[in-house]
Parts: sequence; C-alpha cells; structure tokens
Amino acid sequence: QVQLVESGGGSVQAGGSLRLSCTFSGEPNCLGWFRQAPGKDREGIGRIIFGNGHLHYFDSVKGRFTISHEKGENTVFLQMNSLKPEDTAMYYCVADTRCGRFVDYRYRGQGTQVTVSS
Repeated sequence: QVQLVESGGGSVQAGGSLRLSCTFSGEPNCLGWFRQAPGKDREGIGRIIFGNGHLHYFDSVKGRFTISHEKGENTVFLQMNSLKPEDTAMYYCVADTRCGRFVDYRYRGQGTQVTVSS
C-alpha cells in the first residue's frame, strides 16, 4: 500500500515560484504529478521512475517545472517557476508500484491548491 501527502500549495503572483512536496509511504516505483483546474480535464505534469531516476515532463510545463528526488528519501518535490495564472489548479501526486501508463497509477494524494494571480 502506498500513501501520499502533498503540501506546499498557496497563493502567488504571476512570475513567482512555489515548491510542492509529496511525501510517500510504502514502496512506489514511480511517482508523478498532475493538476486539475475547475471545469477542465486532468493535465499531466511529469513523473519520475525511482529505479533509474528517469524523469519525463509533459509539454505544458517543460522548462518551468522541475521534479526532484534524493535517493533514499521519501519526498518528491515539484519546483514551479515563472508561474502563470493558467497554472492555477489543484495539484496532485500519484504513484504506483507498476510503472505503466501515468494515467493508470493507482495511488493518489489529497491534493494541494495553487492559485496564481495576475
């Protein structure tokens, strides 16, 4: 069983930065982030595969968002820079022991709200 807890959300002005944390228990092999704004579809941000440290980002955030993890630690960070109002959403981390399709990850945290004002 994998449990996930996100933290670090808040309100920030456009151009600012936030760092989200996802602290996990259990032994996931991969962990990712997605976001969802009211009335919009879920949008993938990126993921990490712990075994080889491989990172993948979705196009919408490439160059602005960075996922990081120290080997042996149970927290994954999402550093978000140059934030825009359209980044406003609930941010979730997801994880699984089976690293297939990102959308199929079985475990999800409760989410943390990010609000970016113009």
